[in-house]
Amino acid sequence: MSQFFSNVEPNIIDDAMVQKATEEKCPEDLGDLARQENTNVKVVTELQLSFKSILQIDNLWQLENLTKLQLDNNFIEKIEGLESLVHLVWLDLSFNNIEVIEGLDTLVRLQDLSLYSNRISKIEHMDTLQELQIFSVGKNNLTVLEDVVYLRRLKNLRTLNLGGNPFCSKEHYRLFVVAHLPSLLYLDFKLVRRSTVRFLHSLIGKSGNSNLQSLCFVALGAGSLQKSGSQKHTTAFVEYLNGSLLFDSLYAEDREAAILASLPAVEDLLQAYPSWFLSVTEKLYNYGLEEYEKRAAEVSKFYKRFYEILTANQQESKRIISDFESRNQRRLDELYQAGSGDIAESEQTQGKEDIHQLWDALMTLETLVSNDLEELLQDFKRSIDVMASTFIETIQGIYPFHSIQCRDLENEHHEKLMEIVIATLEKLQEEEFEEDLQDDLPDDVRRLLVDKNTIVNAINVSHRIRLQKVDKRESDMLCNIYKW
Repeated sequence: MSQFFSNVEPNIIDDAMVQKATEEKCPEDLGDLARQENTNVKVVTELQLSFKSILQIDNLWQLENLTKLQLDNNFIEKIEGLESLVHLVWLDLSFNNIEVIEGLDTLVRLQDLSLYSNRISKIEHMDTLQELQIFSVGKNNLTVLEDVVYLRRLKNLRTLNLGGNPFCSKEHYRLFVVAHLPSLLYLDFKLVRRSTVRFLHSLIGKSGNSNLQSLCFVALGAGSLQKSGSQKHTTAFVEYLNGSLLFDSLYAEDREAAILASLPAVEDLLQAYPSWFLSVTEKLYNYGLEEYEKRAAEVSKFYKRFYEILTANQQESKRIISDFESRNQRRLDELYQAGSGDIAESEQTQGKEDIHQLWDALMTLETLVSNDLEELLQDFKRSIDVMASTFIETIQGIYPFHSIQCRDLENEHHEKLMEIVIATLEKLQEEEFEEDLQDDLPDDVRRLLVDKNTIVNAINVSHRIRLQKVDKRESDMLCNIYKW
């Protein structure tokens, strides 16, 4: 902006500027009258203030009946001073220096808004613009493609221009936008094909956001599956199952278990238990990663075939159109050289026939590609259904509450612990415990072993908490795969 300021003096909208713009808008034969008597600003419905070097919007409060306002090609840095223009339908703020979308809350009748070529980095503060039909925010600094989802709240939006933003270079950008804004008719000055919308939403279904996230997973994410570390564990639904993370969490806040660990027999029991538990969770962890790779491969294969179908269709369409154009050009050349009316009429008839043939050929291709995509979609859905159901069945077969492994390990450990503690308590009560061992018992162990009810209740509570933590991990895994 400074390069312009060095040569041009920035302005603020004042009464004189508004008056001059109003006079210029008057019909030519009424111009003198407007200049002599000053125009009544309340009757002004349109105002053009383009290329006026405006830095700040101000002094428009009188134009309360304005429906169209052009402020493009200025130096405006902030959207402000428009609160009173409640009848505004058309607003052009393109080619300015605006960084934040704001100050539009009262413009509830706005139907056409252009913020093209500014410095905006986020789509926001547009909740009240429920009448908006056309929105241009191309050539800004939008980098997060997911921010486009914000526009779903604008139910009447039909034309959207995002071209020239950094996120437009992302793979599947157009599919992502169309999937989340299915009511769009035009995106980046191109017609949105209804067949594309139908295809994407047959993939999404009608159940809302959770399935939209699944589509994002497909549309953005043949690449999103290629993750590493904890992100990969999360995508594979096996986070906290590698190593001793889950087992450690079972005892993280178990004060009673820590106290009882000082008993000799309990210490031996606690040394054997983790290795069995870890072997089962490690088995599930490895299985989850294997299934993750299979899902990634299936999504990648789907998208590879998807683009093969589209590319083949586009190439054949281009060939047909190219042949038509070549024939049409030859026909025009022959007409030019012949100069005969009879020949012209014959060629015109043939030209119409060629157009009908072109239409038929392209519609046939459209039908073929629609059938191919539908078949691809059904195959993909079948494969995903099999993968998901197999994963669920396997989890329920290996995991704690549905098997003889983890649950029985925990129950068996609980029973052995209870036996050791009860035996110790009985020995203490009958004074059969060796005197030197009695002396070594910590005070907190003695307090726990005061009577049978106290120790039994404490051990049972710890046991239930551990089972709940394990069950929560299983539940999270099942919920994630169902959602996916």
